[in-house]
Amino acid sequence: QVQLVESGGGLVQPGGSLRLSCAASGSIFAINVMGWYRQALGYRQAPGKQRELVATITSGGSIDYADSVKGRFTISRDNAKNMVYLQMNNLRPEDTDVYHCNARGAYYSGDYIDSFNSWGQGIQVTVSS
Repeated sequence: QVQLVESGGGLVQPGGSLRLSCAASGSIFAINVMGWYRQALGYRQAPGKQRELVATITSGGSIDYADSVKGRFTISRDNAKNMVYLQMNNLRPEDTDVYHCNARGAYYSGDYIDSFNSWGQGIQVTVSS
């Protein structure tokens, strides 16, 4: 299968910046989409609520952002290294959450190629003065 490991979270003051990184490893054949989602903790959390999209990027470079982060966050990826990054600028207290890396694609499974949809463990981002 494919494993994802996130890094770069932490505590930052409002208006500050953080850069999240995510490295994919395993028997990777191809990664079609990589992205970042947030857990949507706190007052927005509801039973069974799905993780919220923050940003995604395809292997061809097509990008999608949540409206709340447009103009502040930038997603990028290094296809050769199987890594995805999220540059977070002008952070706000409402950005506080656990952020998860996601990757979807195909991996070598014995003599076959199978699809995968992997998640990282999540990394805490806290924006507070």
